[in-house]
Amino acid sequence: MILPLNKPYLSGNELYYIEDALKEAHISGNGKYTKKCHGYFKDKYGFKKTLLTTSCTDALEMCAILLDIKNDDEVILPSFTFVSTALAFYRQGAKLVFADCRRDFPSIDESKIEDLITPKTKAIVVVHYAGISCNMDMIMKVAEKYNLFVIEDAAQSFNSFYKTRPLGGIGHLGCMSFHETKNIQCGEGGMLIINDNRFVERSEIIWEKGTNRAKFFRGEINKYGWVDTGSSFLPSELNAAFLFAQLEMSEIIQDKRLKIWNKYFNEFKKLKLPDFDLPLIPEYASQNGHLFYIVLKNKVRQQKLINFLREKDIYAAFHYLPLHQSEFYKKRHDGRKLNYCDKFSDCLVRLPLFFELTDKQQSYIISTVVDFFKTEKR
Repeated sequence: MILPLNKPYLSGNELYYIEDALKEAHISGNGKYTKKCHGYFKDKYGFKKTLLTTSCTDALEMCAILLDIKNDDEVILPSFTFVSTALAFYRQGAKLVFADCRRDFPSIDESKIEDLITPKTKAIVVVHYAGISCNMDMIMKVAEKYNLFVIEDAAQSFNSFYKTRPLGGIGHLGCMSFHETKNIQCGEGGMLIINDNRFVERSEIIWEKGTNRAKFFRGEINKYGWVDTGSSFLPSELNAAFLFAQLEMSEIIQDKRLKIWNKYFNEFKKLKLPDFDLPLIPEYASQNGHLFYIVLKNKVRQQKLINFLREKDIYAAFHYLPLHQSEFYKKRHDGRKLNYCDKFSDCLVRLPLFFELTDKQQSYIISTVVDFFKTEKR
């Protein structure tokens, strides 16, 4: 049996809620289950306002529209991230200013952000890699000093926290993903989190194709029309129904994923292998069992380990190719070297982590990793 990197988990109620949504005779979106999902995040995490989207990419695109990003505006963001983080702002005309990773962790180096700010800078986008928080106090302090907006790309950060605050709920805007690779999923899905009152009303309009339709359905106006830019960002009720079934089971899902993550960490730490580094969890951050990675010494070792594991029917993988090195953007990049970003791209290996991974299967993965390094030393 091949052990995949990820496997979507079904809680058991997805089909039941989808069938119920069909019976409601309103499946185009912003109906019963969309409201249930919005209510879940408001009640559990205290988010000011949330809007389900068809993807985290859509949520990021809504952020770029809400901030009125225009040609020549500069947006600071990490290079070690998925292309959606950058594309949302590039499409609005922004110049992307890539920041390096921290030396000890694959997220943006908070201490280097201020050096990248110019009079054209409009926003800082941070990505909480693996659901482990950036230092948000430091980032928000810099943003306040220069009157900049902060967007949290919390795609991987369901139920993860900075100190006591949920990720996605600290910056002016936040984005979350419910793609099938995430802890809580609906195949394809996302969410915009609005934490600043200035964006609450307009976010609904952009979400509803540039119309004030949401106000109409609440009975606040007699008719609705085209009042702003926007697009078809809201998902159908079928996606929302699927997602709500997952949210109801979130504590069980999270507990299992954390158990798997902790076993990896504790077993490798106990073995005290000098051949790779384990994930860092800063004292201000929690982690949500989204993914488990190890950092090897060089790219050759990375590829050898991935190949060795696949020969043993274990699917491990590297992660992002740096965006500043991408075929599309490398000629637009300003030429700065981002050494730690390149290091994590060349050295990081993700190991399988999914709800149905058994204790026996995980032990096999761990022992196979250990066997690799024993073999390498011969």
